[in-house]
Amino acid sequence: MIYLRLFFEFCKVGLFSVGGGLATIPFLYDLGHRTGWFTSGQLADMIAISESTPGPIGVNMATYVGYTCGGIPGGIVSTLGLIFPSIIIILVIASFLNKFRESRVVDSIFYGLRAASVALITAALLQVARIALLNHELADGTTQLFYWPAIILAVAVFVISKYSPLKKIHPIVFIAASAAAGIMIGM
Repeated sequence: MIYLRLFFEFCKVGLFSVGGGLATIPFLYDLGHRTGWFTSGQLADMIAISESTPGPIGVNMATYVGYTCGGIPGGIVSTLGLIFPSIIIILVIASFLNKFRESRVVDSIFYGLRAASVALITAALLQVARIALLNHELADGTTQLFYWPAIILAVAVFVISKYSPLKKIHPIVFIAASAAAGIMIGM
């Protein structure tokens, strides 16, 4: 039963998250709240890991959630659920491609989808920033408004990445250095 639910839930995410992996984040945030499969903090960890590993972020996160809920079969089922709507839509569009090539209606629809993608990605950015930088729970159970180590790390990485001599360094170096700093801060 869990496999059917994983497929169905990720099929919905794949159907409505137009604009790539980052557009899946608001849907995953909602999915975590509705199902209890993962918390907001775990979602932030998934985003960090998915951004740091090869492959599309949405697929990486679907696989991760599926694996935590149902092992290897759960990871496979949730990943298939996420990509299933795209495959069907691509097959349908490919079969009618000649009719769509010059259509003003289709051109207008895709123009509108661009705005929807920007809105979904902006919503994801705001949710991730809130999770990572605000309302950090301390070891004694109290909460502080800003998580200063993460804010300082984010600003430092941004400034360093804009420094001309460092622009030649591969982005994976910045990802690895940020991961190491995040691990040290978290200890």
